[in-house]
Amino acid sequence: MSTPTIVVVGHGMVGQRFLEALADHGVTGRARVVVFCEESRPAYDRVGLTSYFSGRTPDKLSLVEDGFMERNGIELRLGDPATGIDRAARTVTSRSGGVLPYDTLVLATGSYPFVPPVPGRDAPGCFVYRTIDDLLAIEEYARGARTGVVVGGGLLGLEAAGALSGIGLDTHIVEFAPRLMPVQIDEGGGAALLRTISSMGLTVHTGVGTQQVTTRADGAVDGAVLSDGSTLGTDLVVFSAGVRPRDQLARECGLAVGERGGVTVDGQCRTSDPAVFAIGECAQASDGRVYGLVAPGYEMAETAAAAVATAHATRPGAAAGAEPMSFSGADLSTKLKLLGVDVASFGDAHGHTDGALDVVYSDSRSGVYKKLVVSSGGELLGGILVGDADAYAMLRPLTGTVPPVAPEQLIAPAGAAVVLGPSALPDDAVVCNCHNVTKAAVTACATLPEVKRCTKAGTGCGSCVKLIGQLLPETGDGGLCGCFPHSRSELYEIARTLGTTSFGALLDSHGREQARGGDGCEICKPAVGSVLASLAPVTGASGYVLDGEQAALQDTNDHFLANLQRNGSYSVVPRIPGGEVTPEKLIVIGEVARDFNLYTKITGGQRIDLFGARVEQLPLIWTRLVDAGFESGHAYGKALRTVKSCVGQTWCRYGVQDSVRMAIGLELRYRGLRAPHKLKSAVSGCARECAEAQSKDFGVIATASGWNLYVGGNGGASPRHADLLAQDLSDAELVRLTDRFLMFYIRTADRLERTAAWLERLDGGLEHLRDVVVRDSLGLCDELEALMAAHVSGYRDEWAETLGDPERLRRFVSFVNAPGAPDPTIAFVPERDQIKPDLALLTLEGTTTR
Repeated sequence: MSTPTIVVVGHGMVGQRFLEALADHGVTGRARVVVFCEESRPAYDRVGLTSYFSGRTPDKLSLVEDGFMERNGIELRLGDPATGIDRAARTVTSRSGGVLPYDTLVLATGSYPFVPPVPGRDAPGCFVYRTIDDLLAIEEYARGARTGVVVGGGLLGLEAAGALSGIGLDTHIVEFAPRLMPVQIDEGGGAALLRTISSMGLTVHTGVGTQQVTTRADGAVDGAVLSDGSTLGTDLVVFSAGVRPRDQLARECGLAVGERGGVTVDGQCRTSDPAVFAIGECAQASDGRVYGLVAPGYEMAETAAAAVATAHATRPGAAAGAEPMSFSGADLSTKLKLLGVDVASFGDAHGHTDGALDVVYSDSRSGVYKKLVVSSGGELLGGILVGDADAYAMLRPLTGTVPPVAPEQLIAPAGAAVVLGPSALPDDAVVCNCHNVTKAAVTACATLPEVKRCTKAGTGCGSCVKLIGQLLPETGDGGLCGCFPHSRSELYEIARTLGTTSFGALLDSHGREQARGGDGCEICKPAVGSVLASLAPVTGASGYVLDGEQAALQDTNDHFLANLQRNGSYSVVPRIPGGEVTPEKLIVIGEVARDFNLYTKITGGQRIDLFGARVEQLPLIWTRLVDAGFESGHAYGKALRTVKSCVGQTWCRYGVQDSVRMAIGLELRYRGLRAPHKLKSAVSGCARECAEAQSKDFGVIATASGWNLYVGGNGGASPRHADLLAQDLSDAELVRLTDRFLMFYIRTADRLERTAAWLERLDGGLEHLRDVVVRDSLGLCDELEALMAAHVSGYRDEWAETLGDPERLRRFVSFVNAPGAPDPTIAFVPERDQIKPDLALLTLEGTTTR
């Protein structure tokens, strides 16, 4: 019996999923599988395409596991698309001229971008937004551009707009419909989305079409004429007005296609020719719909793979008796983060069901809009979430049921997860829509890596990962997460003892067996990154958090050494030790704020925040600040933030010690110290406590005889006053005990555990802490002091380090503009103006006094 040949035309996300399903069925071991791929690279994550502009390289977007093709004997022909199909001879011809016979043919050709037939659409500077090559072309052309126009305000249009804005272009969005994302969200959701996007500095034009692309004398784009007669000056245009099925090959070989395009298929994804299947966006399902989402495409791929496996069973009737899979339609629910804004829709989001009722929560100030559609009997039919989509993972699986609580409770600020909890979901609820994985399948696993490996849940769009984590049982072994059986403090000791300098080495040597060789998870990566950074002075690792592998472990803020704000801009916070600053330095801060149009705010920690900086402006801003003698204030990191102080005995008639001097000394000593959570401190010059030292992680209050040291206080979610650890200390004694306290905390605390929670959890509490760091009951104090001494001697300012290295600066240029003065043609829209006094706020209108 000859070996059958299965030919796959197209290698996108759905094509790769089909190959994986074939391998799962064992077909690749008994058939020759050949794949024709038009692009020069294997399948990659199109859903995450925009992340390329945030530093995610093409290889990180790949969906093909290393060695997958070789292990399964699959022949992947990159850059060689199929150009013709002869159904009578059962052959496929490719662009290279080769002719390959097939027993089974699978079309996974996807879709192509629709470009409206407007004059000028082929001019240099016009692009579509579909492939990595498209992104590379846009990136290259944008090097000389200032303004971009995106035609289309749907899912892909907003992704494209986010990319253009991210590379520094003044961006316009043109949408023919009266609102953004008209297919997914309603008028209320569109209004909320519009407000938020506009606040980011993007300009949105709805209810108008693009009539013409105008060009310069050299033929390049210089404008777009809209249907209302207005003209937008622009350097490039990105068309993202929808997609169409790529069914040309099917049409040419005589396969049946739908009236509006798409190869018609039955429930097993067979075309009008039983030897030919079609899956994904090139296919019209048996319900007459062409699905443009990845989840239905994956379901079609698995359905077709099951049918192909049955057709190529080892022996006749081998697969008989099994109920064939069938695809007759799919859930169109989506959850995306567009331009940093969460947007989700599910079920009958627009309330087309007879008798449907709307339950709406709207907060225009914060850009949050939530709508649930319910039947008169209370059944949840669908919903729309904009600005806050945390409830999506819980609500979507409940669609079609009557929730146990009133619908208004499900969209209240507390959220569905808080009101119901994961236990409210039935076992057959679909938790991962991308891979159609139920709650029962998830809870049959023990850890998140096991869930991903066994069910593929959480490996698609990622919106289900948080819910999966809530469904999984506690590890029971005190492990940090599903990747490590050790706690954070145990991993600290392992890394310190072994001198470990990389996350990968620690995971491979001490991770759970199923997690070794993997990438870790969102819990352990930043936690271990913090451990490695705090140990860098003694292990010899790079102390710069963005060097090599360390960069991939950091939280969002650390990636750009700045705090990401809700409108997509960043804040700049220079260190002002003890709150003391010279007039010359104040002038520099004022000039920087003025020149970059930044909102300024004096913080409770006695320093100045500058809000509204774009990524490419950060090096320009910090160059001026570093030249003036400022350094990073570490407002973005889990590190020491500030040491606040009163004016002390120098100025205050009640002061008994020089609190400013001590605050400056402590802040400079502990600056850059990476910890499980942020650290705040204060020094008060007398018992009047003007610096509020007893509400800090460690606080100091002056006495006539020295200093009192307080620890374990903070102003977090559960405010706690600090406890007195030691009193009447000399300068040297204070520094020594503070060194020991901080290093003992860093060594033993859990991830994201503030000192207050750590002290309350510590076995023996304050007295045990006093035994360890004051009386040295465990014999650790010399080691703790040595660790701190290594930190102090090895400290380097992260921004000064960054500015001195052109390679490090590349991440702040957004891949486009060379370092230099800000582009004067780009208008920055501030989040808010400096507030003017409003006396109306000081009155209580409509109240009565009894």
